[in-house]
Amino acid sequence: MSTIAQVEGSIVASEYEAAQAKKKSKVSGKTIGQPELSEKGQKYYEELKKKYSNMDFVLVSKDMKEQAKAQAGNYANPNRMVVLIDEEKIERMAEDEEYRKQYESIIQNAATKLPQLQNSLGKASSQVKTFGMKVNDNGTASFFAVVDKSLASQRDRIEKNAAKKKADKKVADKKAAQKVAEEKIEKKRLEGKELEEDTVTVEASTIEELIEKINQSLYGNDSLVRTEEEKLLGQHIDFWG
Repeated sequence: MSTIAQVEGSIVASEYEAAQAKKKSKVSGKTIGQPELSEKGQKYYEELKKKYSNMDFVLVSKDMKEQAKAQAGNYANPNRMVVLIDEEKIERMAEDEEYRKQYESIIQNAATKLPQLQNSLGKASSQVKTFGMKVNDNGTASFFAVVDKSLASQRDRIEKNAAKKKADKKVADKKAAQKVAEEKIEKKRLEGKELEEDTVTVEASTIEELIEKINQSLYGNDSLVRTEEEKLLGQHIDFWG
């Protein structure tokens, strides 16, 4: 084979290898939409998930970036932060070292906040189905939480029922017992519906803002009675120091 033929053959082989490297395929695991990654992107993504194994990564296709948070509740885990990151960022992180460092720093920072977030919420943390972060296009992260308001609703009903029973304590025992039985039946009927429907996703640009919005979604304007300690939770913690 001539030298020219060898060179041409080498160029063709290189072009083929480059094309194969850029060829994308669907990603297994937790996804929203139908994201695809190149071989290099997939390799880096697996390394990223291992590096932050205490977080739940969900890969988002570029056409689902706006709708992603609405589906984050499907991956609910109150003890692990969900990380929504899109396929385009993973591809660039795999290629660009500076870009990778920038976004891994964002993820690392969020990874350290979950225990503090749970502690600052106190009892309210039991009503959060999942905490999450979304890696944004502008080099920042936004935070969200899927809050189950059904427990707060049950607590509110219990308090109201207790007050009503006290006011009606002179009512005949038989009538009171019948009323309680009816309330129990109604409660069971409503609980199933509430567990499905009474959730809300709150969003914030900082952890402190997220804490405030979670409490607001659960308690409103202090419509539920809280202790002074509960009211102070999350008010004096510097998450970014």
